[in-house]
Amino acid sequence: MRTCAACLLAVCLVTAAVLDAADSLVWSTDRGEVDAHIESWPLPRVLEAISSETGWQIYVEPDAHHTVSVRFKKLKPREALDRLLAGYNFALLPQVSGPAKLFVYRNSVNDATELIHVTGKADHRRSRPIPTELIVALKHGSEAGVDALARRLGATVVARLDAAGAYRLRFGDEAAARGARAKLEHESDVASVETNFSIAPPGNLEPLAMSSGPPALPQPDVSPSADRVVVALIDTAVQPQGTLVKDFLQPGISLFGDYQPPADRMTHGTAMAETLLDGVGRALQERGDAGAKVPVSILPIDIYGGDESTTTFDLARGLYEALNRHANIVNLSLAGDHDSPLVTDLIREAAARGVLFFAAAGNLPVTSPTYPAADPGVIAVTAGDARGDIASYANRGSFVDAMAPGINVVHFDQNAWLGTGTSFSTSWVSGWAAGFMATAGHSASSTRAETLQRWRMPTQ
Repeated sequence: MRTCAACLLAVCLVTAAVLDAADSLVWSTDRGEVDAHIESWPLPRVLEAISSETGWQIYVEPDAHHTVSVRFKKLKPREALDRLLAGYNFALLPQVSGPAKLFVYRNSVNDATELIHVTGKADHRRSRPIPTELIVALKHGSEAGVDALARRLGATVVARLDAAGAYRLRFGDEAAARGARAKLEHESDVASVETNFSIAPPGNLEPLAMSSGPPALPQPDVSPSADRVVVALIDTAVQPQGTLVKDFLQPGISLFGDYQPPADRMTHGTAMAETLLDGVGRALQERGDAGAKVPVSILPIDIYGGDESTTTFDLARGLYEALNRHANIVNLSLAGDHDSPLVTDLIREAAARGVLFFAAAGNLPVTSPTYPAADPGVIAVTAGDARGDIASYANRGSFVDAMAPGINVVHFDQNAWLGTGTSFSTSWVSGWAAGFMATAGHSASSTRAETLQRWRMPTQ
C-alpha cells in the first residue's frame, strides 16, 4: 500500500484511491498499469473507485449486486477490468472530447443505465444552477413593477421577457438569492419563481476527410404564393456563408446583438440546419417527390452567442421569439436536467395552438428525464444505431417518443464534419415532419401522428 508521502511525490504520474487501511486501488494512467488489494467491496464501491481513478463516466445495470475480493499487481487496464468485474460484461467507449464511458452489464450494454456518482467529485450534468440568479414571472394584470420589486430585494434585473411577464434577477450572493426566493414565494403578484440554470453546450463536431462530395439537398419553393412551413432552430448561430443551407434561411435572430460566429469552423446550429434539411429530403423521397421544391424555411435563433452554454431564461426568450415569428415547428437540439415552469408554460400554450416541438433526449444512457424533452407537448427524440436499437450512449427513458439516426455528415466551407448524438436525431425528425407537413398541407395533428409512426421507438 502506498503511503501518503509517496502519493504526494507521484501525484503527477499516478492517482490512488485508498478506502480502507488494508484495501487500495491504484490506477497508473501514465504506465497503463493497475494494482489492487481489495477485500469484500460491493460492486458500486469498486466502480466508484475506478471512476475516481480514471475520470471515466461509468454506467451499471441497475440492481447489480456483486462482492469483489481480488489482489493483483501491474495488470493492463483490460486485464484489471476482467478481474475487478468478474461475472459482468463491460464495454469501454473512448470519446474524442470528454471522458471515456464504461458500461457494466450482464447481457446487453443497453441495460447499463445507472450512472455511478463519485463522492466529492463533480458529475457531468447537462445543467447546473446559477446560485445567484432567479427567474421571476409576475401574474397577468399584476400591478407590481419588477424594478421596484428588485430594488426591495436588493437584486438587479439583468434580462427581461416583458411579453411573458418574466424577468431574470441577479443577487450579490447565493444567500441573498435564497432569502429573496423565500419572500417571493409568498408574494401575491408572483406567478412563479425558479432558479436559473445553465444548459451545457451542444456536442462537438469532428473534421472528416472524404473523397465524395456532399449529397444534394432539397430545393426551396420561394414563390410568393407558397404557404411556407417555418421551422425555428433554437441553437447556436447558423452560418449562412460557406454552407448548403443558405437558400432556406430566414434572417436570423440573436439574443446577443450583432454576434458573428467564427469563420474557421462549423457551428452546431449550422450542422443542425443541414441535418434538418436532410430530414426534409428524406420525407420528400419517401413520398416519391424527391425532385420537388419544398415550401420550408428555417428561422435560426441564437441563444448561445459567444458563450459555451446558455441558460433556462435565454431558452425561454428563444421560444418566445420562435412563437412570435409564427413558427410551425420548433427544433430544440439541447437537453438539461431540470424543468422550468416558464419554459413549460410557453410550450404548453403554443402546443395547444398546434405548434410542434421536438427536443433531444440527451446523450447519457439513462432513463431519467431531460428537459424540455420531457415537457408535455414535446416530442422527445433519442438516437438509434445501425441495428435499429437505441444507441448505447442515448437516453432510453419512458418519456422518449421517437428514435432516429444519431449521426450525420455535414458540410462547411468545402470541408466535411462528422457529428453524433441525440441533437442530430432531433433535427432528422423535425426536418422530416416539416417536409411531410409542407408537401401536402398536412395539419399539425396529422403531422404529429405520422411523425411518431415513422420514427417510432423499437419494441422491447
